[in-house]
Amino acid sequence: MAYLLVKSFHIFFIASWFAGLFYLPRIFVNLAMVPPGSEAERERLLLMARKLLRFMTIIAVPAVGLGLWLWIGFRIGWGPGNGWMHAKLVVVLLTIGYHHGCGVILKKFEADTMARSHVWFRWFNEAPVLLMLATIILVVLKPF
Repeated sequence: MAYLLVKSFHIFFIASWFAGLFYLPRIFVNLAMVPPGSEAERERLLLMARKLLRFMTIIAVPAVGLGLWLWIGFRIGWGPGNGWMHAKLVVVLLTIGYHHGCGVILKKFEADTMARSHVWFRWFNEAPVLLMLATIILVVLKPF
């Protein structure tokens, strides 16, 4: 029963974290499109981005913590035939790196030093989709 509760909460927090990872880069697209002189629009989008990043960070902590509990506490992915877990851990590290990168980008927008176009951010916005898909495939199929 404890295992299923931990797993359920892990899935909930992962889904919530990824919702933010899907939406924050979309705010970046909008920020990159703000015309010069539209300070109110820019400030509103920056406020939304700051609040979302803060929320995402708070949500990421239990997501990662519960994942560690499943991995270490319940020994999910241990032993031979569990190479999928090593790959999943790489994807988790990439996701944490992406999250951190969003924070760096937000600071550049706040300092008004971001030079990337809205088109670049549209592509940047696709990364969490691929990270989530890779995670799901690894966990469900356990291909190696």
